Amino acid sequence: VMLAFVVRLLQVQAVDASAYAAKADKYRFQEYTLSAERGEITDRNGIALAASVDAYDITADPKLFTPEEAKVPDAPEQAAALLAPLLGKEPAELAKKLRTPKSRYTLLARKQTPQVWNQIKDLRRVYGQKAQPSAGGNGVNLLGGILSEPSTKRVYPNGELAAGILGYVNAEGKGAGGVESMLDGELAGQDGKIRFTQSGGRQVPTAGSQGTPAVPGSDIELTIDRDIQWAAQQAITEQVTKSKADRGYVVVQNTRTGEVLAMANAPGFDPNDLSAANAAAMGNAALQDAYEPGSTSKVMSMAAVLEEGKATPDTHVTVPNRLHRGDRLFKDDVDHETWYLTLNGVLAKSSNIGTILATGQLGATQAESNKVLHSYLRKFGMGSPTGLDYPGETPGILAKPEDWSTSQQYTIPFGQGLSVSAMQAASVYSTIANGGVRVEPTLVRGTKGPDGRFTPAAKPQESRVVSEKTAKTLAQMLESVVDDREGTGNKAAIPGYRVAGKTGTANRVDPELGRYKGYTASFAGFAPADDPQITVYCAIQNPTKGSYFGGQLCGPIYKKVMEFALKTLHVAPTGSQPARLPVTFEPTP
Repeated sequence: VMLAFVVRLLQVQAVDASAYAAKADKYRFQEYTLSAERGEITDRNGIALAASVDAYDITADPKLFTPEEAKVPDAPEQAAALLAPLLGKEPAELAKKLRTPKSRYTLLARKQTPQVWNQIKDLRRVYGQKAQPSAGGNGVNLLGGILSEPSTKRVYPNGELAAGILGYVNAEGKGAGGVESMLDGELAGQDGKIRFTQSGGRQVPTAGSQGTPAVPGSDIELTIDRDIQWAAQQAITEQVTKSKADRGYVVVQNTRTGEVLAMANAPGFDPNDLSAANAAAMGNAALQDAYEPGSTSKVMSMAAVLEEGKATPDTHVTVPNRLHRGDRLFKDDVDHETWYLTLNGVLAKSSNIGTILATGQLGATQAESNKVLHSYLRKFGMGSPTGLDYPGETPGILAKPEDWSTSQQYTIPFGQGLSVSAMQAASVYSTIANGGVRVEPTLVRGTKGPDGRFTPAAKPQESRVVSEKTAKTLAQMLESVVDDREGTGNKAAIPGYRVAGKTGTANRVDPELGRYKGYTASFAGFAPADDPQITVYCAIQNPTKGSYFGGQLCGPIYKKVMEFALKTLHVAPTGSQPARLPVTFEPTP
């Protein structure tokens, strides 16, 4: 007998010592990932739009729920029944995880609040007391194998506000939309690791631990102003609901820096509760929708005509009730006798026919005119991403001039036959307001690293589109749209400020039917017209109740949002009178 013991001892301590030591280490040491704290996303004034709070991943050691360890055959089912109401899980799902064979670790629920973990600890303490032999127990705590790992949970303090911009994070804590996805690498930081000695599922305090600490993510400061974002979101949500429209968007931009001050979508979603969100509303439609802009696009046609020296604001344009071009008969929004308009009047009254006649002068032939117009549309940013590098952003649709159909040659000048995003449309008006220089839109002001150092974002690219003289003339012409009694945008007028703007009412392509159905109503402009600082663009898709005209629907939204932005940014009222360019002319007998 002694010889057998000696042989076995030699086998354990000498021959198979490394194997047994490795097996012991497997169960003695526990290694966990230390989640890095995700960086905050703030507005331009440092107000948190997305933040991380303390949370816990609820875990378990399945070995402690086996019949041998728990002393009862149905320990997983009993524990699951207790935990399910606290974790919001199905008991069967939890029981299955607790029965994981040959495992010392299983994840039961992610990102639980400290309150939930405290409830579990209280429950575990109660069952620990019941397990005491003095209380008639078997000495085994039914919930002794329920553990936790410190983590963080993403929260959005303002609910739906700016959700389309911010995006959200998925169950694994990774950015899955918007800025959260676009800048996930900077926000996420670097996870750490910790390895410690355990016994019975608990850390041995005297054994110490080792590992690498987590590195927090960087904070992202956006160009968004939370208050202006709120005003834009309230205004567009109210009108979309009132008009029973599919959706709508408002973009507010600093005309000089290109910074986006607001980008609101309706309907929206609450990133705190993705289970209740409508999948169709979870993107950023202001950047991801491509649609035909309608008459707000005419400002680019006028820019080309003025810049090429083919006309001036006073140039006479005789506008018939119908105009035959190619294979179509074109008309304006309303039937009318022959109009005798200046070029300024063509823009003020938003005449499709007048715009076709004016852009037809850009070349000796229609094909040449198409090429010239196309070159200006490209310079204004049509058919290209805005430069925001936002996930899922559409570049819009602009065919090459040689590919324009017979009808497109005449519809593109007044905004049908090409597609844009709301951000692209806003950028066009910011370019005119900025003296003809296009500044790429920006959404990020800079980042603040774990060391607290702020790094400004790179300066956006700039390019001249039209001369300063042309831009100033266009601004005066756009004032006629709002200021003149003949104009289509007088509902956008703001007392005390000179306002430049343009209405748009476009036939809308239904994405499901693949044909025209309904309308896109829009309004774009900037203020003060004599010292431009802010651009506001609004569009509403498929309004089905009440008016569908851009001036009627979006003009008041423009006014409401622009007034709020001017006051918020302390922009002084205008001190001069508008030029009031002539709209009509008297024909000679």
